[in-house]
Amino acid sequence: MKITKEIKIALVAIVGVVILFFGLNFLKGLTLFSIDNKYYITFDNVKGLSASAPIFADGYKIGVVRGVKYDFEKGGSILVEADINPSMRIPKGSTAEIESDFMGNTQVNILLANNPRERIEPGQVIDGRVNSGAMGKVADMVPAIEKMLPKLDSIMTSLNTLLADPAIAQTLHNVKDVTGNLTTTTQQLNTLMYTLNKNVPGMINNANGVLENANTLTANLNKIDVEGTMARVNATLNNVEAFTSKLNNTEGSLGLLMNDPTLYNNLNSTMNSADSLLIDLRQHPKRYVHFSIFGKKDK
Repeated sequence: MKITKEIKIALVAIVGVVILFFGLNFLKGLTLFSIDNKYYITFDNVKGLSASAPIFADGYKIGVVRGVKYDFEKGGSILVEADINPSMRIPKGSTAEIESDFMGNTQVNILLANNPRERIEPGQVIDGRVNSGAMGKVADMVPAIEKMLPKLDSIMTSLNTLLADPAIAQTLHNVKDVTGNLTTTTQQLNTLMYTLNKNVPGMINNANGVLENANTLTANLNKIDVEGTMARVNATLNNVEAFTSKLNNTEGSLGLLMNDPTLYNNLNSTMNSADSLLIDLRQHPKRYVHFSIFGKKDK
């Protein structure tokens, strides 16, 4: 049989189509003759999930989405066909969730249950749900942010009014001056502390000298016979007391002199007589002194 040119072109075209088909499936992560286990996952909303989306468990890729089937007649849940590595054992009670990133890429995460005895067999259905992720949290925050916008606008208006107040600028200028004063004060304190650090050793030596003098004084005070000194003071006070008693007593000479008015009057009279005698002596000395070179009496 002779192979014509047309047959060769047809064979090349068929081989190209087959290679293109397998290449596209390979790029999608799908294989034509797959040996993976087939599972089904039900979702109420697939959030744009499509075939060839990766399936992860504990962050490790275990399979891909084979296809997504939607019941156009009845609606309701959406059935996702998943090819999962046959070595993967999915415990019974596990669930699946769809997660989307900021770039719009979607993936399926299998949340493995803690059930070492039972597992979901290939061909069975896994319950699925949608994880809104970070975008969902941002969407949940939008209503609260919308409520805050009027308050933020009012705050910004008040802030602009406050900043336009000339007192703010003056306050900032005063703060600058205060900062400069604090810097100067800090420098002066540093200088003072440096001087104190230099003088502290001398001050400590002087203090030690004062303490030594105080110790010497204390030792000298300890040597003083306080009891003997107090005894002599008491004896002196007793003598003074005895002398005072004698002065107050009318029996002694000093007591009579201090307490007898008659003696005082006599002494006063005697002093007056002596004063008169002295006056008369100055006025008439010849009455009392007789003296003559020739022995002649004064008449």
